[in-house]
Amino acid sequence: MRPAGGFTIVCHCLLLETPRGLCLVDTGFGIGEAAFGALPGYYRPLIRPALLDSEAAYNQVIGLGHDPRDVRDIVVTHLDADHAGGLRDFPWARVHLHAAEHAAATRPATSADKGRYRSRQWAHGADWMTYDDRGGETLFGLSAIRPLCDLPDLALVPLAGHSRGHSGVAVDTGTGWLLHAGDAYWYHGEVAPSPHCPRALALTQRLVATDHRQRLANLARLRELPAEVRVFSAHDPHELDLAVA
Repeated sequence: MRPAGGFTIVCHCLLLETPRGLCLVDTGFGIGEAAFGALPGYYRPLIRPALLDSEAAYNQVIGLGHDPRDVRDIVVTHLDADHAGGLRDFPWARVHLHAAEHAAATRPATSADKGRYRSRQWAHGADWMTYDDRGGETLFGLSAIRPLCDLPDLALVPLAGHSRGHSGVAVDTGTGWLLHAGDAYWYHGEVAPSPHCPRALALTQRLVATDHRQRLANLARLRELPAEVRVFSAHDPHELDLAVA
């Protein structure tokens, strides 16, 4: 995505091997997104996404030598179009997410939520697996929902603010923890010891947040994570480059 201001924004997804099969964390845009017609009217001129089928998760799974049918589970940080567009490409997969996000998207109570979520992206009949905050688990000092059904090495970390049920996804790799922080922040400088963010990105995050103060409070908690937790966001190309290197 190439919004105004000369920035490049990515959709940072993970592909995990689990005992059940493959698992995606977020999907990015789906195949045929340009023609599918599920994006909000403002989205394409404002965000300017490339919408290349070659970048869709389905085709990238094939490119890595896997069968897309082996993607049995998808864990989404939230249901914005650039995180859940690919759900329809894996209609057989279970979709794990926070119950508050599921409710906001499938039973929108406000005009903002009605404009934000695009039900066409899950009109195929997604197999939802929802989780709430009950249980009192913690993970590196943050509230956590774990284990996810049949996914013992994954946890949802509630980080509401960008959206009502926005969550990070923590992954125990066996040698350390990854935390996909979704849209809790967009720029790596926001979790730096001396936090900073380009003005245009900071303003955009404020405008699209459901609760800006809550987002900032959760961002402050991310800055306090121990060094052994590798945290990254959904949209920062610098962090994606580090992951691929």
